[in-house]
Amino acid sequence: MSFFISDAWAEAAAAPPPGAPGLESLIFPIGLIVLLYFFMIRPQMKRQKEHRKLVDALAKGDEVQIEGGLMGKVTALGENFAQIEIAKGVEVKVRRNSISSVMPKGTLKEL
Repeated sequence: MSFFISDAWAEAAAAPPPGAPGLESLIFPIGLIVLLYFFMIRPQMKRQKEHRKLVDALAKGDEVQIEGGLMGKVTALGENFAQIEIAKGVEVKVRRNSISSVMPKGTLKEL
């Protein structure tokens, strides 16, 4: 009855070539990690450092834009919060870290 099923023959396992699993197999993953660092991690760290400088240099009277798009003048500063006047008599309290940029003086008059 074996004429329907072919016989299976086992083959000997091929021996690995001498010296193959070594430093050569790690070059590609290490290269990917280096590329990831230079193209993603390092630029993000630079942006965070610049934003931290911007937030630390805030002063009363600066014209700023927050992440939500509101623009106004800083009227009071706390350790973690800033009070921003967005219109005459309308003040908003926001986190200092939510301030995305400091605008040049006179920007609000143009709007």
